[in-house]
Amino acid sequence: MPHSRIAVTGASGLIGAALVRSLRADGHEVVRLVRRPARSGDEVEWDPGRGYVDVAGLVGCDAVVHLAGAGVGDHRWTTAYKREIRDSRVLGTAAIAEAVASLDVPPKVLLSGSAIGYYGDTGDRAVDESAPAGEGFLPSVCVEWEAATAAAQEAGVRTVHARTGLVVGREGGAWGRLFPLFRAGLGGRLGNGRQYWSFIALHDEVAALRHILDTESLSGPVNLTGPDPVTNSEVTAAMGRVLHRPTLLTAPAPALRLALGDFAQDVLASQRVLPGQLLNSGFVFAFPGIDAAIRAALR
Repeated sequence: MPHSRIAVTGASGLIGAALVRSLRADGHEVVRLVRRPARSGDEVEWDPGRGYVDVAGLVGCDAVVHLAGAGVGDHRWTTAYKREIRDSRVLGTAAIAEAVASLDVPPKVLLSGSAIGYYGDTGDRAVDESAPAGEGFLPSVCVEWEAATAAAQEAGVRTVHARTGLVVGREGGAWGRLFPLFRAGLGGRLGNGRQYWSFIALHDEVAALRHILDTESLSGPVNLTGPDPVTNSEVTAAMGRVLHRPTLLTAPAPALRLALGDFAQDVLASQRVLPGQLLNSGFVFAFPGIDAAIRAALR
């Protein structure tokens, strides 16, 4: 895209902050949606719980990137927190989509976050964007999450659902928790270690989001995962190699269920997800392998 005005929700998160830095470094004007009164010209107020967006702040935007949502692994999955996970995604997405649709001149594209949790547990079976939704809490959330963009789609806005995998980054997400453990020599296999982890380097995640913004032929679901998913045992070995630390400990499945509650089911689930749409559209990964992705995060 030429120098553009782009609105971003979730701009303080791991992915959002990296995307904003990247866009601004290339001269794009970025406005951040914040959940308080705007304090500067690059902020727009919104309240996803109330369905409120200061629509005037979106006027002139060429693209809207919606990444906000409660962290899936931030708290034990109580009934209340599962409701927060669902509502933060579905209600927030509906508010953004309706705001986009209400504009006299809507943006060219709404790039809305989603997750590979859509597919549920795929075992050893590799899946791409043509696979149906799985069963369970996270797949049901993802289905509602993506459906909440309907207003933008009906207004003729190109809408993309970025189904992101496990992002390898130091400053947040799953790997933000793993790095300190492995550095301390306390890292190890989770469960039997045979479950597939579909990862993506943070650098490639940002590059893929920007590729989607630039590629008019992309719409609907797009998997943001590396081309070579690996098992949890292979992740554990790679962390040990790169960090030069032992990885002898294990976290048995019963202990994970005790510590994490319902969330343990998804930690132990296998998701072998391939980025079919990205590869078919010509995207090239800078860090396709797990060792390279870990080293890139450390740099």
